[in-house]
Order: sequence, then C-alpha cells, then structure tokens
Amino acid sequence: MTEPNDARVGLYIDFDNIVISRYQQLHGRNAFQRDGIRDFDKSSRDADPEIAAKLAAATVDFNAIIDFAASFGTLVVNRAYADWSVPVNASYQRQLMSRAVDLTQLFTTTTRGTKNGADIRLAVDVVEDLFRLPDLTHVIIIAGDSDYIALAQKSKRLGRFVVGIGVAGSTSTSLAAACDEFEDYSSLPGVDKSAAEAVERPKATRKAAEPAETAPEPTPSKARKLTTIPMFSHTEDAQFDEPETGDDIDPQTQATELLVRALKIGHAKADADEWLNTGTIKNQMRRMDPAFNEKPLGFRSFTDFLASRGDLAELQEDGPQRLIRLRPEAESRR
Repeated sequence: MTEPNDARVGLYIDFDNIVISRYQQLHGRNAFQRDGIRDFDKSSRDADPEIAAKLAAATVDFNAIIDFAASFGTLVVNRAYADWSVPVNASYQRQLMSRAVDLTQLFTTTTRGTKNGADIRLAVDVVEDLFRLPDLTHVIIIAGDSDYIALAQKSKRLGRFVVGIGVAGSTSTSLAAACDEFEDYSSLPGVDKSAAEAVERPKATRKAAEPAETAPEPTPSKARKLTTIPMFSHTEDAQFDEPETGDDIDPQTQATELLVRALKIGHAKADADEWLNTGTIKNQMRRMDPAFNEKPLGFRSFTDFLASRGDLAELQEDGPQRLIRLRPEAESRR
C-alpha cells in the first residue's frame, strides 16, 4: 500500500447501492421494496416500530468506510451520490457532512426513482477527476454494481490504484476482479456486527422451531460468501435478486484453493522447495482475488489462516519474517 503522505485518494460513494444492499443482506430478497424503506420516515408518529428496528439494524457506518479510505492516503475527493430529499437518505446527512463528504444531489427523473443516475454521474465525475487531478493516485468506489467494471478498468489503465467496497452477496465478481483490491463492508475495521448478529439469531431460532416436514426458510448465509453475484439494479424499477443457486461453493474451500494456487505460482518463480514470504503470498492471493480476506472466514490474522491449512503448507519463522512453502504431498494430490 502506498504510504499515506505519498497518496491522494478519491472516494466515490454510490449511496443507494450500499444502503439498499446492506438492508437486503440482513432482511432478505426484495426487503427494501417490500418494507417501503425509500419513503419510510422513522420520525413520523405513524412509523411502524418493527420496520424502524429493521432499518436501524441495517444502518451503514460511513465513518468506518471513510476511515478505511483514509488509510490509503489523503482524501482529496469525497463524494456521495443520492436523492437527499428521500427520508432514509436524509437521515445520513449529518454523519456525512461531519466527515466533509460532498453530497451530490441526484434529481428524480421518473416516478420510480433516479433510474441509474448515480452510476452515470459517478462514472462521469471519476473520469473527469482522473484528467483534472493528475496527482490522484487512488480511486475508491463504494458499490458492487457490475456497471462500474469499465470505470475500474479505465482507472487502472490510467495508472490509478482502484479499491472497491461492497456488500457481500450483492457484488459483481467481475467488478471485484477489475479492482486492485476489494473489501466486504462487513469486514471493515470499526463496523459494528452486533446488529447483524441480533437479526440472525431470531432467524436461527425460528428455523429450529419449524416442523421437520416444513421446507427450511431461505437464509442470507450465501450473502456472506467470498464468491459473490452480479449486482442488481438498485432502482425501484427492477426486481432485487437472491444469490444464484450455482454460487454455493464453500468459501473456506475457495480460500484454500486460492492459497494453493498462489503458493504454486510462488514456487514456479523460485526453486520448488524454497521458502516464500507469507506477505508475498498474501499479496499474490489479493492480486488473483481482490475480494480475499481472512477475517470473514473466522481468522484474526493471515498467519492464523495459514496455520489452519497445516496439512497443505508448512510455516517457519526466520527472525521477524514468517515463511511458508507448499507441502510436496499436498501439491501431488491437487
């Protein structure tokens, strides 16, 4: 990562994308539309307290997002795109303004919403900034929409380091691959996971209480996998889709296969039995899959993740360095 005093960062937030994705990650398919969140005003005397509680549980912590973006360098562009007259969006204004976020207004063009207005406006602004600000080193896009793939590719071709942040289960795998680095919102430092866990516990209790012959209620567990799905259009003109059934590969298995591939590449560049630096291997894994992160897999550190794969790779400490190499028997059976 570029040192903060050397880097200048542009942060671009597709506000509706991240807010809707987070709500539907916690509360299920089409929940944002079904619960009428777009026009829901929690300050109204007639506001449904159950919907208000669900909305509170799905609150997006933009402070955590901005703090993470600032870890790459100085924020010189900091914009969020939305229709700020919508009650659910307006409730975030104080938080965003306190962090000097430029609230870019998107005016409603149809009776059903802004119709992809954020995608177009955000992309136009990024391209303009890339040429207007030649010292901009990083572009951080807060969205998971596949519409941003071309923008990420163009930014990389123009020499910028591209970071994506999205909600697991609502992010295009192609967008993650187009970025230099991609992070799941839930794994960002500072994000409070207690609200999401509180939502999950009642669901698990209900499922356990169902009769054996009752079909199990779909759960959002797939939404937290490393492999994600193409992002839905986030306007009310479109339906919101669940993760596809073909996307049910175990994330632990995926991470293991990614580690083995990275180790094989490392050994191919060096001697077959040579020890490799663990930091180099993690960087290689992130280059192959920018969405890789050991924390959503249940590990506090990359070293803990590697230690859990002891049957495939062996670790060694050499002073301050941690080294790794693929076990011969593991390579032969894969």
